[in-house]
This record gives sequence, structure tokens and C-alpha cells, in this order.
Amino acid sequence: MTFLVHQGGAGKTPPTADTIVVLTARSPERIIREGGSQAWVLNPARAKQCTWLLCTQNRHHPDPEFSDATEPHGMGFLLGRIATVQKSNDHEGPGVRWLIALREYARIQLPKAWDQGRNPVRYRALADFRINLDKVTFQPMPLEEKPPPRRAGHPAPSILTLAEAKRQLADTFGVKPEAVEITIRG
Repeated sequence: MTFLVHQGGAGKTPPTADTIVVLTARSPERIIREGGSQAWVLNPARAKQCTWLLCTQNRHHPDPEFSDATEPHGMGFLLGRIATVQKSNDHEGPGVRWLIALREYARIQLPKAWDQGRNPVRYRALADFRINLDKVTFQPMPLEEKPPPRRAGHPAPSILTLAEAKRQLADTFGVKPEAVEITIRG
């Protein structure tokens, strides 16, 4: 585990924001097991421009059955390199929620990393946190041995049509399906 020094500060999204900072009630073990942090309401086009995910702990979640938090409130506990931002299957309510999937992660201890803001998703510059990446040891995300369980209402995968592939790619990248071109070479 890496111990880090932090000099915080609230503020608007800096122009060099390369990091999504989330206040989550999920434990590091659960985030790693699920492949990333989810089910967030966020701007997917903006989130896809970021390289890093910094998870900070929320120990005040009102549903103790949902929360498996293990770290002190406000502590930055996990730093991950983002692989992709995609729709989350872990949400049954209205609206789209997003999974910030990770390529690799490091367990860290960054006291008072959360700026006490009301919105649990922030865009910041990693440099604001004074994290020395040369001293952080990243681990690859574990490979999934089986797909995650599907919730009711989410059908099992089937043969993918070109129209569905265009729609899914458009959703992933925040564009219209007409803007997606697919080339198949044989």
C-alpha cells in the first residue's frame, strides 16, 4: 500500500483535468472484483477524456446493506488507470449509469482526498493531489473467469447485428449511430 501526501482544495474543473474523482461507498475489494467503479451519473464524453480514477471513501451512505466501505471517510484509497467508460448493468432505476472500468489499479492512502463537495463525481488534475506516480505500484486488473451475473430485464448476449454494434459504439462514445462506420475485411 502506498502512503501519499495531499494538499486538497475545492474548485471548478481545471482545464487539465485528467482524473475522475468519485466518492464511493464500495470497498476496494468490490471495485476490483467488479472491474471498476459504478453506477455513476456522469458525462461520458467528458469522462472518456480522463486517464485516471481516484476513489475516495464514503462512510456515510444511508443504506448499510449497499455499502461495504472499509476505509476512513474522505480517504483516497484506490488509484486506477481507466480502460473504458461504459454503460453499467448494475442499475435498475431510470436513466443511464456508467461503469468506469480499470486497466490497472493501486491501493493507496491519501487522507482528506475528498473536497466535501455534494456531487460524488468530480473532474480534477491528478497533479492537484501531489501523487508521485513513480512511487505507486500498479497491479493489473484480475481477469474475469465468468461473466458477471445479469439482472432481470437484461437479456443474455446474442448474435450482434451491424445496426446494434453501431448503436452500442455510439452509446459508448457519446455520438449518434450515423457517425459510426464499421469496416469488415475478409
